Amino acid sequence: MDTKLLELLVCPVTKGPLIFNRDKQELLSRSARLAYPVRDGIPILLEHMGRPITDEEAARPPVPAPHP
Repeated sequence: MDTKLLELLVCPVTKGPLIFNRDKQELLSRSARLAYPVRDGIPILLEHMGRPITDEEAARPPVPAPHP
């Protein structure tokens, strides 16, 4: 996922920041406790498409993005 795009995107529910989970291809919103899918590089930021995340997932620190 493009880091510049990630900086512009916000959670559609809370308008808070999103964290990209590269392994699961999801954007996590800790404040909304939802994970939005990323399909073929396109974030699906629809509330009804978000997967509820556990307290453990919400508490994990973000993985730093690799530098190009």
